[in-house]
Amino acid sequence: MQASENLLKWAMRFYPPLFFQRIWVQRFHKDFRGVDIKINRSLLNKNYNSSIFGGTIFSATDPFYAVLFDQIFQRKGYTNLVWLKSAEIQYIKPAKRNLFFTIKVSEEEIIQAEEHLLQEGKYVASFDIELFDTDGILYVKVKNEVYIRNLNFNRNDSNKTPPSLQQTKDN
Repeated sequence: MQASENLLKWAMRFYPPLFFQRIWVQRFHKDFRGVDIKINRSLLNKNYNSSIFGGTIFSATDPFYAVLFDQIFQRKGYTNLVWLKSAEIQYIKPAKRNLFFTIKVSEEEIIQAEEHLLQEGKYVASFDIELFDTDGILYVKVKNEVYIRNLNFNRNDSNKTPPSLQQTKDN
């Protein structure tokens, strides 16, 4: 489903797995080229050490690369399946303050993914995320491996023109 940046921001803010863990989408960047996230430390996500529960931090980083790539490629005319294939987390220090992170998808990453989707029908890549407090202190490093499948890919199809360009080519 295609959505505007603002609509998806509000939908994800109140999506129960994020909302109840106090994970707040601050904004999606224009054309879904990035997202800014805040994890609010609260009674609902504190562990016995009074730091943010590790599962909350892990959950906060889970959906966003998949959401960004899905929205980007839907706008290019692709029908795709995007999901987090694997993840790895390194806790640097206990998070006793709110945490923030930004994810950005570069034009080069989009081009590389699109080339794979057109040639192989799928794309798998790893992306690093770092979470900081307001003072810029690093608390967590995460590596997310994202899987994208072009559901319209046909190995026997000789037409490898991207869906977004087929309309202009046909006219």
